[in-house]
Amino acid sequence: MKKFITYTLLSIHLCSLPNFFTNENNISVKTTKNYAYSEKSSKELNWYFGIRNDGNPPHSPKESKDFISSYDSYYLGDTSKKVLYLTFDEGYENGYTEKILDILKKHDAKAAFFVVKPYIKQNPHIVKRMVEEGHLVCNHSSTHPSMASVINKDKFNKEFTDVEDEYKNLIGEDMPKFFRPPMGKYSERSLMYTKDLGYKTIFWSFAYNDWDVNRQPENNKAKETILKRSHNGAIVLLHAVSKTNTEILDEVLESWKSTGYEIKPLTDLPETPIFINE
Repeated sequence: MKKFITYTLLSIHLCSLPNFFTNENNISVKTTKNYAYSEKSSKELNWYFGIRNDGNPPHSPKESKDFISSYDSYYLGDTSKKVLYLTFDEGYENGYTEKILDILKKHDAKAAFFVVKPYIKQNPHIVKRMVEEGHLVCNHSSTHPSMASVINKDKFNKEFTDVEDEYKNLIGEDMPKFFRPPMGKYSERSLMYTKDLGYKTIFWSFAYNDWDVNRQPENNKAKETILKRSHNGAIVLLHAVSKTNTEILDEVLESWKSTGYEIKPLTDLPETPIFINE
């Protein structure tokens, strides 16, 4: 694999202009809040991490090291303990999620599933099962855009609220406030907007090429990759469309358990995000 896991195609978006109001002296004045938004960069960045095979947590991207910790963003959990946070992205259903749920149930392991609005609409029985079995069903946006490209705040918020409404209509409860940016694309402004909505942004400290259903990794190689890159506090991203992940998950969970790792829910993340820089 390449040294860094990254999604390509960087693009720069212009910051929107601040709004104005007229005071009692008929002088145009910039509103403080909108001015603050316009000051935050909307340059699209791509999440990645420095790959390590020595059991230590990887470093975070250097491009966002000066601001990312200010926006309730996480890619690591508690690095002082042998804990892992298991997450799955659910852009669509490929017939494997219920098997994954069977395996998680066998090991009494709780995961977080990041879903888009169409996934909830098309798979209500699976989403209900996730919740009933103690998993977190979390927000992955409504239409799966690059959130950095959604400059208008109302449109940005709608990517969240449409999913929240669909979830609440089905489950009868509010959706947990964890968000995974589609494709790992973000900007300082998108992180600020996300925090304004009360969400924690959840990146990851492990992922690998498992999302292409036509080019699935070989089982033994995939298991080796996952295990040698496991580390304290890892937020593990797997894709539930993966045939390989489904076939090796039971063995991976057994191996984690035998080496002392415990699976924790995202609700157990530290209060303060941890970032390790180069």
